Amino acid sequence: MLALVAFALAPPVLAQDAPALRDRVEAEFAKAPAGARFGLVVGDGAGREIVAIRPDERFIPASNTKVVTTAAAWWAMPDAITAPDATGGAAVRVAGKDLILTGRGDARLSSAADCVTNCLSQLANAIAAGIRRVRNITGDATLFPDERWSAGMSWNNIPSRYGTANSALTLDDNELVATVTPAKPGAAPKVDHLGYVTIDNRVATVAEGGKTDIAFDRLPFDRTIRLTGTIAADASPRTLRFAIDDPAHYAAWRLAALLRERGVKVSGTVTSRYRTLDPATDDPAKRTAPSPRPPEPVWVAALTPPPLAEDVRTINKVSQNLHAELLLRRAGLIDGTGSVADGQKRVEAMFAAAGVSRTAFDFSDGSGMSTYNRIAPRGMVTLLDWIARQPWGAAWRETLPVGGVDGTLARRFKGTALEGRIFAKTGSLNATNALAGYMVAKSGKLLSFAAYANDVPGDASGTPMIDAALVAVADAN
Repeated sequence: MLALVAFALAPPVLAQDAPALRDRVEAEFAKAPAGARFGLVVGDGAGREIVAIRPDERFIPASNTKVVTTAAAWWAMPDAITAPDATGGAAVRVAGKDLILTGRGDARLSSAADCVTNCLSQLANAIAAGIRRVRNITGDATLFPDERWSAGMSWNNIPSRYGTANSALTLDDNELVATVTPAKPGAAPKVDHLGYVTIDNRVATVAEGGKTDIAFDRLPFDRTIRLTGTIAADASPRTLRFAIDDPAHYAAWRLAALLRERGVKVSGTVTSRYRTLDPATDDPAKRTAPSPRPPEPVWVAALTPPPLAEDVRTINKVSQNLHAELLLRRAGLIDGTGSVADGQKRVEAMFAAAGVSRTAFDFSDGSGMSTYNRIAPRGMVTLLDWIARQPWGAAWRETLPVGGVDGTLARRFKGTALEGRIFAKTGSLNATNALAGYMVAKSGKLLSFAAYANDVPGDASGTPMIDAALVAVADAN
């Protein structure tokens, strides 16, 4: 008891003086290969900067962009964030003898066999209950203009799940799954998939204990996927995930399959429908009047997904690119057409409300895949401090990965003073590493921070240096 009282009455331990702490941080950054450029700002939440290194230089933020996107959406449409998403779920209507499957911007529609909510099968059941024959099925993605890939995304990401196309009608994260199972040495492995694409299987099964290294590629809008490489005869099956370029068509194709399983005859074709981007209406800088919106159709069935807060958690915890892109477009639909430009107008309004200089940022997408995105560390910390002051700030912070615990930080900060005490969004792109969010210092004080490494040479990473620097700052405060 006396020891506890003495501890409670002891004066607080003073933080290291700023020059010494800065030197310690700079020493960590100096461990990176020559040419790497680091920026860091750590604030005390009340406007005082504890460390500021290149605070106003602009950096590629990679998936740090999701901080901006999710905060802007939470700020701009709080009701959709916290209440069931009544306007976002996919819906079906009848047009003559045809069915129109319409996307309304939700990223969570699923055709998985174990789906229990927000399921394509629920729409199929509703259709089959009253319709036994249809002609054509169209996937309608016209709610947003057709911007399937944002400006500045590297073309080589298009075949992968990280660069899948964005669409108002989305199913299964716009990913196709294939399972590769080894055969006898010298034979081609077995590839199981839904059949939506053609697989050009050039993978060879090699002897037990051999190397398993499978790659895949395809051209944009080509539905033939070429598999190459090797798989060992004793290897466990490998799961591959391919991106979809025509999400609305895939969703309609899957609906057709589900209807046939339920005894509904589909006699016609499966098609998709998109809306061409028109700068005159989709660019808020050129638009002279609000775009007219058609009246709500009479739906055969419509889904109501869970609140978007659930999706914000998914976006930030696992860094889900597609969901972030659609959230940006949903924010842009509030008083626009759902274009990327409309979404970025909402982002700019948020930065203005937070008191961030317009020169501190530029964004071209909602996920961080664009190499055009830029943010200054000071601008990001100012935004984070503003978020913390909002009524929804604490709930939003809970969607961030926790160091050493979950999400993209599950394996970072383990065994350090920041394990379980840092809540931040990661970012990783070619030659880029980023981390921004909040951390609990040694004193118990909550600090905000933004750390960036750009121009990291070769296969090196700036992540170890960023993590060590943040631990040092937390220890000194």
